[in-house]
Amino acid sequence: MAAEFGRLRKGAVNTTVAAVVVAALAASQAPGVTTDGAGRKVTTGTQPSPDTPAADSATGNSPYYTDLPPLNSPNPAPSAGTTVTPAAGEAGIPATVLDAYKKAEAALRESKPHCNLPWQLLAAIGKVESGQARGGRVDADGTTLSKILGPQLNGAGFANISDTDGGAYDGDARYDRAVGPMQFIPSTWKWAGRDGNGDGRKDPNNVYDAALAAGHYLCRFDWNLADQADLDRAILSYNNSRDYLNLVMRWLDYYRKGTHEIPDGTGTLPSGRSDDGAGANPTPSPSPPASPSTPSSPSAPSSPSAPTTPPKPGGSEPGDGGSGSPKPTPPPSTTPPTPTDTVDHLEDAGTAKLTAMAGDTFTEKISARAETESGKAVARVRVRFTITGDTDAVFSTGEKVAAVLTDGSGKAVAPALRAGEDTGEFTVRASVVGRAVAGLDYTATVTERAADTLARTDDTALTCVPGGEFAERVEVKATYKGAVADKVAATATLIKAADDPDENDKGPYFKDADGKPVRTLTGLKTDADGLLELPKLYADDTTGTFLLRIATAGGATLTVELKVAAAETSPETPPAEEPTESA
Repeated sequence: MAAEFGRLRKGAVNTTVAAVVVAALAASQAPGVTTDGAGRKVTTGTQPSPDTPAADSATGNSPYYTDLPPLNSPNPAPSAGTTVTPAAGEAGIPATVLDAYKKAEAALRESKPHCNLPWQLLAAIGKVESGQARGGRVDADGTTLSKILGPQLNGAGFANISDTDGGAYDGDARYDRAVGPMQFIPSTWKWAGRDGNGDGRKDPNNVYDAALAAGHYLCRFDWNLADQADLDRAILSYNNSRDYLNLVMRWLDYYRKGTHEIPDGTGTLPSGRSDDGAGANPTPSPSPPASPSTPSSPSAPSSPSAPTTPPKPGGSEPGDGGSGSPKPTPPPSTTPPTPTDTVDHLEDAGTAKLTAMAGDTFTEKISARAETESGKAVARVRVRFTITGDTDAVFSTGEKVAAVLTDGSGKAVAPALRAGEDTGEFTVRASVVGRAVAGLDYTATVTERAADTLARTDDTALTCVPGGEFAERVEVKATYKGAVADKVAATATLIKAADDPDENDKGPYFKDADGKPVRTLTGLKTDADGLLELPKLYADDTTGTFLLRIATAGGATLTVELKVAAAETSPETPPAEEPTESA
């Protein structure tokens, strides 16, 4: 989005109000926030930096709507059955859009409770980005009735972002455009997109998908949005503009005072934009007829230029396309290259083998170094790490993408990888943000959960009479290198002998769902404490000592003795003699 605030197209009154508001907000910036030389609001944290590339933001710094909140309070809400006035439409939020914001807040409360994302922040950003999906013009599933597209990011007053999606999202195969009610650019949506309405798709034009994606985007760096400094960082990462931050905060404060639901499609369409109307507005107003202009006075004749030296015979003037002399070399650019411009390639910076058990955090981190063509390290370059492949692994931030600035040695270290439950290999690609150089691929492997030790939780003898049932259940605890081994796959088999692991065909047994005897159980798993309690055991009519063997992934085994014997009977006591009567 453009860095400058632009003119507010709401008339003289709103323009005056806007100026006062922006001035006041600029004069009372939140703690931890400073202004750079270009007038952009930046924070003292590492994310985002003042030179954050537009391609690494949610919106590509596309234009946004500059309408200010109404001066009146957002409450009370209009009573049922009354006509929604323009003022009420401005203050309210369309029902489906509001529902999407609240559902996204609830989802983030579950997945990232430390982030403290308020739905009012999503509402504030949604208002500034698209006027709440053009006043709630969405269908029953939350998809906008027509696409909401920003202007081409072709460098003409905006960022220059060449096409990254083949026009799949924005319909433009030359340049990217911001898409949907939360205005994601395609390259960001590719990794940040979410399925918020459970239809199996990630659609930036769906307000449920877009709101959930925006929530995850704002929470991706383990920020606590209850902290003003982190809140500022998060908003600036969405659009790196001081004016944008001020405006979003204005709407956030307004919605925190209370708001109300209005019917879909009745919200007020936005008007003023930060780029002063460039690009496609949802409902462009017809321009008033131009007044006849006053003829301008004829300009004074220009003074004759000084005579030039005539060309040599047979030659041509410099630069006239002739063959007499070469065209002059254009003067070199006076703009110094950025650090990103000097990067020629990425090198691995000593990353060790990446292996972890399912559910564990990888002990090794991925390191990449940005270098010039001559091999010199390049600092302050943003490197993006992206997890690809069929895997549920994520970074420690909970996301599949992380962007890190290189340090003084040119090295960027990705956040720790956290394995999910999917086993096998996946790839992490390192690439330079804003620079088309070859990326680096790192292979990571997730192995199944394992245990190396099994032990019974008590030493009670396991005995039973023929045809009876064992009073005690078998319970074991699994550990791996001394730590609890949770969710480890296990099997339990009644075997023939210690040196014969084949299933026994007599003696103790378990019962299946139909009550039939079974002597092998599969699909068992230890619980969160590494415990596994087996179902009740029964005995047939065979007596003797039998063996139960429990085995887990990773090679841990335990053999348990089971005894089936007839109940012992105590010797009968002779009947007592009856007393005799004395004579």
